[in-house]
Amino acid sequence: MIRTSYAGPDDCGTRLDAFLAKGSTAPSRSFAAKLIAEGRVLVNGRRAKPSVRLSEGDRIDADIPEAPAPSGIKAESIELSVVYEDAHLMVIDKPKGLVVHPGAGRSSGTLVNALLGRPGSLSSIGGEQRPGIVHRLDKDTSGLMIVAKTDAAHIKLSADLASRKVKRTYVAIVRGGFSEDGGRIEVPIGRSPVDRKKMAASPSGRGAVTSFKVLERFQGYTLLELGLLTGRTHQIRVHMGYIGHPVAGDVQYGGAEGELGLSSQALHAARLEFDHPVSGERMSFESRPGAEFEGALARLR
Repeated sequence: MIRTSYAGPDDCGTRLDAFLAKGSTAPSRSFAAKLIAEGRVLVNGRRAKPSVRLSEGDRIDADIPEAPAPSGIKAESIELSVVYEDAHLMVIDKPKGLVVHPGAGRSSGTLVNALLGRPGSLSSIGGEQRPGIVHRLDKDTSGLMIVAKTDAAHIKLSADLASRKVKRTYVAIVRGGFSEDGGRIEVPIGRSPVDRKKMAASPSGRGAVTSFKVLERFQGYTLLELGLLTGRTHQIRVHMGYIGHPVAGDVQYGGAEGELGLSSQALHAARLEFDHPVSGERMSFESRPGAEFEGALARLR
């Protein structure tokens, strides 16, 4: 697919790779550089280097490759809850316990295996291990996810995620009570120096911002609505543990095993809002938590 764009007044002097990454053509400068190196990008009809500086009015044509058929991962017949689907994307309501993509020690039974078992194409931006995966949810976090069916849709959605145009709202049961009705947590997150499988609040980590709003108060617990202003690994779980209100059932970050009848963290991606990557229409989807989450709420009530 050929995507055409033009350099505007504010783009004068901008490097070609930076221009592509700033817009909706490439999710990163490294991906842009790869397209340029493969001869897939023309400036005014001529091949150019990543470092070329643009002038106002320059025409940039980028050939986005079609997704190759992923190899090494088996297509499996796994039932999925598809909330929305068109030629460009899907919105999936992922159940608790489903791993998003194959990794160390797991090659089957994942969301990716299930997606490959469905008819139609998936974007190749994430590589062979993560076809179509625009963003992830932890294994035991349930709720709404976007899956890209074309590279062009994936690139646009990734750019919108980076620029915070995609709104992701979660609900969680957390331990303890709050005197305030809401707030904002701004604490950098990095890899834990003690356990490499975990993340941790760290001054040397990447900036992370989570908003929270109290929905309902209980004895010893609180139901929160949480917003991701950034998308760090385990962000909500780390931030809630850091402020002394770990997500109920989240043993990894301070919750207690089996509390409230939970098998793992009571965290659900409940609402998703984004601009359609082709039509530009603002889209909004909602999902209710599963039976285990609702059962914990029933016990508290």
